[in-house]
Amino acid sequence: MTMQRAPRSTIAHPIAQAWLAKGATGAPNYDEFASDAEVTAAIAANPDSVLAVEMPHRVPDQVGTAFSDALGSALARWRHLQAEKFAAERDVVAPYRITTDDGEFYGVFCLMETAQISSSADEPGGIIRNEDVFINKVRERVALTETLGAALSPVLLLQTQVPQGCDADLRQFLTTLIPMLGAAAHEETDEHGNEHAIWTLGPSPQRDELLLLAGGGELIVADGNHRTLAAQTAGLDKFLAVVTSAESVNIAPYHRLVSELPITVAELLTELKAAGFNIHPETGVVRTGTIELYADGTRYFVELPKATGSVVDTLDHTIVEKLLFNEILDLDAGDKRITYVGGDYPLSWLREQVDKGESAVAIIIAPVRVDDFVAVNLDRLKMPRKSTWFTPKARAGLVCAQVLADDNI
Repeated sequence: MTMQRAPRSTIAHPIAQAWLAKGATGAPNYDEFASDAEVTAAIAANPDSVLAVEMPHRVPDQVGTAFSDALGSALARWRHLQAEKFAAERDVVAPYRITTDDGEFYGVFCLMETAQISSSADEPGGIIRNEDVFINKVRERVALTETLGAALSPVLLLQTQVPQGCDADLRQFLTTLIPMLGAAAHEETDEHGNEHAIWTLGPSPQRDELLLLAGGGELIVADGNHRTLAAQTAGLDKFLAVVTSAESVNIAPYHRLVSELPITVAELLTELKAAGFNIHPETGVVRTGTIELYADGTRYFVELPKATGSVVDTLDHTIVEKLLFNEILDLDAGDKRITYVGGDYPLSWLREQVDKGESAVAIIIAPVRVDDFVAVNLDRLKMPRKSTWFTPKARAGLVCAQVLADDNI
């Protein structure tokens, strides 16, 4: 459990003022839902979750209210949760374990230096943001942060290599540390049956070693690109993060639903063929280099045209976005007609949305490979928006952190 002390500082820090869940405050992150109606239903099922604070305009009695107009109610709910559903802790980090059918996954809640966020090769910093964002979502996160003075959802940071001078990687360190910490401070089971557990660790040599390890190497934003830009925009010194290792995540598919098409399905198929897509009438298993297009009750198995260039140019999501959406459908990534659906939703659900008339077409895409994701980031390129759905998800509302001083709220 020892590490060679390197003569350097770390960009990872303890949480000066933390709130740890002691009730049912946990929730999926606000951007994990495929529709606003699902957010409202989740809040109705658990009004004490932080989702009601993060999405105040989707609370049942606030539906139809503008996000900015609902911020006052968000602050009132947050104050209630602080008093009734959280335990206040000072100067701690929070080791974190998720237990699923596929095994155990480890990370640590801490604060990271906002100045270390880098969004391009010529911008220095040890935290790589790899994806373009939707600016309206960033504005909402900034307004919420400035209202609450706190972060309720962590940014998920993926560590791609063992930091120089360290004997163990993050997962190895946490698997040894956690049994030494005794009973978890909080445990809960999420909607998918995954068990989430958190511990606290105050000032100690072990915490120093953990922070040194968590803040080293190159860290990639795996989930929370909007939250990192919001932290920068709000002028935060530090932001709340969960740092994990590549061994503790999987990448699930990220699909698309299109509510209406500017052309007919027959015209779409003709345009796809002209653009080099090979369409088979029979269905197949979607894998890298192929997609399924579902429309009018029919599943079309589609081979993508070959692409050349950088690793990001050859990704399935890039080809689909550039050729299918931009060129054929004349839709950009932010078009309201496009819904991004993460891998937690079964394929049957996507096809059902089309059959019910809620969407015109479902586009089913194979997951990005972890190696490709890492390569894109280390080459300092940009991932297509909404292309990686990391699992298991770090849960919002388990550990919250003050990120603005009281006199700035």
